[in-house]
Amino acid sequence: MIPVTSLKDRPVALFGLGGSGLATARALIAGGARVTAWDDSPASVAKAAEEGIPTGDLRALDWSDIAALVLAPGVPLTHPEPHWSVGLARGAGVEVIGDIELFCRERRLATRRPPLAAITGTNGKSTTTALLAHLMKVGGRDVQIGGNFGPAILGLEPPKPGRVYVIECSSYQVDLAPGLDPSVGILLNLSPDHIDRHGTMEHYAEVKERLVAGVEAGGTAVIGVDDDWSRAIADRAEAAGKHVVRLSVREKLDDGIWLDGDTLVVAEKGATVFTLPLAGIGSLRGAHNAQNAAAAFAAARALGLAPEVIAAGIRSFPGLAHRMEQVRTIGDVLFVNDSKATNADAAERALTSFDDIFWIAGGKPKEGGIVPLKPYFPRVRKAYLIGVAAEDFAATLGDAMPHEMSGTLDAAVASAARDAAASGLAHPVVLLSPACASFDQFRNFEVRGDAFRDLVNALPAG
Repeated sequence: MIPVTSLKDRPVALFGLGGSGLATARALIAGGARVTAWDDSPASVAKAAEEGIPTGDLRALDWSDIAALVLAPGVPLTHPEPHWSVGLARGAGVEVIGDIELFCRERRLATRRPPLAAITGTNGKSTTTALLAHLMKVGGRDVQIGGNFGPAILGLEPPKPGRVYVIECSSYQVDLAPGLDPSVGILLNLSPDHIDRHGTMEHYAEVKERLVAGVEAGGTAVIGVDDDWSRAIADRAEAAGKHVVRLSVREKLDDGIWLDGDTLVVAEKGATVFTLPLAGIGSLRGAHNAQNAAAAFAAARALGLAPEVIAAGIRSFPGLAHRMEQVRTIGDVLFVNDSKATNADAAERALTSFDDIFWIAGGKPKEGGIVPLKPYFPRVRKAYLIGVAAEDFAATLGDAMPHEMSGTLDAAVASAARDAAASGLAHPVVLLSPACASFDQFRNFEVRGDAFRDLVNALPAG
């Protein structure tokens, strides 16, 4: 745990008592803050009270005496409308912050400020975070990994000399961290997502930009430039005097890291200074993972690792569950769990990584459905549609692709496995890449991916 000493002896309101909220409450109390915690869920309040966290309805507080409202990232700050606790805080002139901001303040209070790598983007955050932490470990560093991926940030071990923090940041967390000042800030990409929580794409992009705009003096901003939003952000960061490393998997860069076939090329002033072949690294298959690898390479280099050490670490990266996870091969059929692909943009990355796909898709749909994926339909031999989105997806597919209305994941896996095995193709792939949220049939994408893995592992070896 990282005790939050910056609010010692001061009254603090906290709203949101999920996992990160509980970790934040513990850290505030350990640092000496006078906490009053609350949640709209009576069960969450009762759970907090059982472990000794002071609770009380924030509507009964004297807000003129409150130093800060610490808001859990899942609680609306701006859209579709601010949560009632935010309204109370703002009405009293009280700052509204989150756990990432509290960590940054503790980091600035440390005798020797530990390096902090913060990662954001619409897609690829978790893989890049895990890969960078893996590289740091390979390089012999003391690494703490968390934030939006893994443990809550204030549940990590406290700063000490030689320790490095690798933190995934959602847009919600960045929005609650006005003082976010990483040593290395990574912005991978931007595409429409979470617009219900940010109102417009412009505001969503502006929030994401804060992570790289806040990079500390002498630090590095690592920015993918394959979309217009991120390219403009990179230009602004450079104009503001930041050291920017650009990434591209679509075009050659004279300065930055770009993808040439299946090889990452590190270029400086038009000259190639290092190359890293990615062929054969199953955990980093596809152009999207090449971008993740490029970002991790740039960040690890900025944190002091030698290119050769980074290359060895990339080759040994085991990958992540639910993100292009190679579950099993039965005969010639490869089964891939990409349950984390909860929107079309993420599913595109999987569809471009394979040929001869037997595609399981569907769930609770996102805006636009799978219409943006039409250019990749020729890669799919057949689709197996599940969940609420099945009828809409079937209408989009029309006659462009054979498909069946499987309804449930277990039916889809059975049908896809049968058809792939009978196809006679050299390397068929049964791919769960839903392009949808999971909430119609599963609690989250992890539970959906676990169910897929269990179903695949239950299939007979023959």
